[in-house]
Amino acid sequence: MLFYRPILKKIITIEEVDKMFGEDVSLMINRLLKTSDLYAHNTAVDSDNFRRLLFSFAEDVRVILIMIADRLYMMRCGKQLKDEKDRERLSTEASYLYAPLAHRLGLYTIKSELEDLSLKYLNPEQYYFIKQKLNETKRSRDTYIELFIAPLKKKLEEAGFKFDIKGRTKSINSINHKLLKQNVEFEEIYDLFAIRIVLDTSIEKERQECWQVYSIITDMYQPNPNRLKDWISIPKSNGYESLHITVMGPQNKWVEVQIRSQRMDEIAERGLAAHWKYKGIKSENGLDEFLNNVRAALESKDDAPIDLMKNFKMDLYKDEIYVFTPNGELIQLPKGATVLDFAFAIHTRIGSQCVSAKVNEKNVPIKYELNSGDTVSVITSPNQSPKRDWLNIVVTSKARVRIKQALREETAKAADYAKELLFRRFKNRKIEVEESLLMRLIKKKGFKSVIDFYVEINEERLDPNTVIDDYLELQKRELKSTEHTEVRSAGDYVSMTETEEATKSKDILRIDKNLTGIDLNWQNAVTRFAGIKSSASFQRKG
Repeated sequence: MLFYRPILKKIITIEEVDKMFGEDVSLMINRLLKTSDLYAHNTAVDSDNFRRLLFSFAEDVRVILIMIADRLYMMRCGKQLKDEKDRERLSTEASYLYAPLAHRLGLYTIKSELEDLSLKYLNPEQYYFIKQKLNETKRSRDTYIELFIAPLKKKLEEAGFKFDIKGRTKSINSINHKLLKQNVEFEEIYDLFAIRIVLDTSIEKERQECWQVYSIITDMYQPNPNRLKDWISIPKSNGYESLHITVMGPQNKWVEVQIRSQRMDEIAERGLAAHWKYKGIKSENGLDEFLNNVRAALESKDDAPIDLMKNFKMDLYKDEIYVFTPNGELIQLPKGATVLDFAFAIHTRIGSQCVSAKVNEKNVPIKYELNSGDTVSVITSPNQSPKRDWLNIVVTSKARVRIKQALREETAKAADYAKELLFRRFKNRKIEVEESLLMRLIKKKGFKSVIDFYVEINEERLDPNTVIDDYLELQKRELKSTEHTEVRSAGDYVSMTETEEATKSKDILRIDKNLTGIDLNWQNAVTRFAGIKSSASFQRKG
């Protein structure tokens, strides 16, 4: 956005932008300013502001694209940051938030660059080790790629295809991930590069020609059937389309080959935004689903920021499977999804009442893990309701959010019922409940919340009569404690002068200065006062 940073620096106002470019542009900039305001308050991906940041993204996908571009620019200028902590924070955000977002939006080139730069700043030793190894093996790698491509190129030209073919070395971060995951040395990684074939063909013929190229390659080189990935027949939710195969090349080395059309390649490079160029081609359904998943994740307010961040990143990177309803409707789910995830993907009510399912006409439990191509028919019961252990079964954000929501509602109902029961027992025993005293009793019993206390009663782990007995005992102890403490009210307190304080233990006869008509000398006063004391003493004895 041209005016985003000038507004931040107060060179131009949002009102001026609105006047020059309209409400749509100013609204987008306002949303960008919200995210900038979060960063001004030292936002980190493990803070409460992370939820608010995601909400800003969920409002407008253009905000995501601009923020990704902004982070990429800052990462490229990372060396200029003098403070090492600022560079680490920036790199952590890029790794945990912006690279996964770029991945989900299909911006693979940007995603790879963000990840590589993050590794460079967070673990420079490993970054430069891999970079050096790649430089050392570049000549032999280029020689092998040419050896693999030459005969294949000849075959494709003979078949009449128009195409571009090249070898592409995998990103440094991707290689580092393989080193950690496979626990091997650099020399033991066989897939350091991939061969990409991009066909110059029309939209009508692109699928057909991709499979024809697949046939030519597998005739020349032995394929690994377990490594076939068909994202042409069913594209990824972020719009990615490509055919990936792994074949045994010269010198008995496994080589990954990617086959796609120019349109598919442009979408792979530019992400979902490239769909706008090809109207009517698979639209932006994947983008809409992604934003819906972001909103669903934000509905779970119980999750701690760090948990939300981890789950969000995991959702962005998950591979996908494709399963069918009995009517043939295609449902996309993350790899590892269960019958219960599928049920919630159909409808919240179906998920909440799910008891089992039929997968490919075979009865399976709700925790059964689905595979691509499965046909699933959910079996429900009106007596079923979500259980806490369901959270260990599901992997999708939507299912987790709906289960937690149902459990909260169920807990609230149980607490209300238990409270009504307890107060009815108090009333039956003709005891007036003092709320503050009851709260002290709940705290004294070690409950973290009032809800937990009432749930214990509802689940019959705590007897209401025992609670009432404890309440009366606490009330009795507090009353007894009060009686042993002399309480002096402010109304009874009268301040004294220094003379009064000094003589308060002595007998004093005070004569008000306003009294008149009284003729007393000192001796008479003493005699009369002694007589009064004598008379009072006699009356007390009588």
